[in-house]
Amino acid sequence: MARFPGRGAFSDPDLRERLYELLEHDHLPDSVGSRFVRLVVAIVVIDVLAMVLASVPELDARFGGLFTAIEVAAMLAFALEYAARIWSVVGHSLRHTTPARAQLEYMLSSLGIIDLMAFLPAAVALAIGDRSALVLLGLLPFLKLVRYSPAMRSLLSAIHSERRTLFGCIVILAGAVLLFASLLYAIERNVQPDKFGTIPQAMWWAIVTLGTVGYGDVVPVTPLGKLVSVFAIVSGLAMIALPVAIISRAFADEVRRRDFVVTWGMLARVPLFSRLGAVEIADIMELLRAQTIEAGEVLVRRGEAASSMYFITAGEVEINLPNQRVRLSDGTFVGEIALLRRTKRSGTVTATRKTRLLVLDAQDFHALIERMPALAAHVKQTAEARLADSAEPPKGDIAAGEIALATQEGQPAQE
Repeated sequence: MARFPGRGAFSDPDLRERLYELLEHDHLPDSVGSRFVRLVVAIVVIDVLAMVLASVPELDARFGGLFTAIEVAAMLAFALEYAARIWSVVGHSLRHTTPARAQLEYMLSSLGIIDLMAFLPAAVALAIGDRSALVLLGLLPFLKLVRYSPAMRSLLSAIHSERRTLFGCIVILAGAVLLFASLLYAIERNVQPDKFGTIPQAMWWAIVTLGTVGYGDVVPVTPLGKLVSVFAIVSGLAMIALPVAIISRAFADEVRRRDFVVTWGMLARVPLFSRLGAVEIADIMELLRAQTIEAGEVLVRRGEAASSMYFITAGEVEINLPNQRVRLSDGTFVGEIALLRRTKRSGTVTATRKTRLLVLDAQDFHALIERMPALAAHVKQTAEARLADSAEPPKGDIAAGEIALATQEGQPAQE
């Protein structure tokens, strides 16, 4: 019996959910999702580069068939991705909306429109045989990098958050253009009627002057007109600096906000901190310091005194324990027990690639809990519970091994 979409394997909710996670969230290093992202980015780069080279007549005449083949392959890849996103979004959203509504929301979203524009306009140009339009529209897939670039998403979020302020800057700039154009029209219209004979003509001079471009094709010749130009040039510096400063500040705030959320999430997953309130976690975050280690570099060695715990923000490390090897990547942590007692490390931790870490020193942590009796009570209670139950090691930690090693050597707990 034939199978149709919506039945059998194509209606498997688990498959839809796994595909959605792969397309949207599974972007950890060395995961299937991260390899998919690298493949899509590579296709975008090759496609855009081919269309740029196709705009050169000599290259297009020689390699036009290759460029067209690359564009067709890219369109097919982007079309399949678009169809997969439409199909998988249903499995993710069955709990809170209807399938049709979920698909419509994706298609009308900004990212959905970008995904559609990556292949549909070029496909239309290819179908009608318009080579120039195909080359031009073939550059649209570059916009797909917005989905896979955190920096570009942060920049767009910053612009969106400051849209009202930026609109105010545009209004001020428009007013300045109108003001200076009107002044030069009144001053220069009889002297240069071909350049300042109307306010719209004078507005071209005002725009290039306030924009600090100054093409020099239209310049005042009267002393009063030159004096007005001086004020226009100085005002133009402010007109440019104001929106740049607004966007820069908003972009920096967006990056800090994103890093704050990531760091908060990592701290909240640590059993020792899982029940702390927002104030306590924020205080701990202030104690974190950044550290970067290169591939092959040893972070800690077995037998060394444990005095810090480490949060992996990007990269991967391998823990070499006596009986096994464990690899940890983004969002995991190592050495929680070091905050509770100064044991010896039960394993050697080595970076498998360049890794960024956040380090929390035991000395700083204990100085904090001395200032906060409520936090100290919670840490003591949690420590007693975790040290009493070392049979099940926490995921992403080597605490159990360190506890066992400390017990065998008879080391007392130290603050």
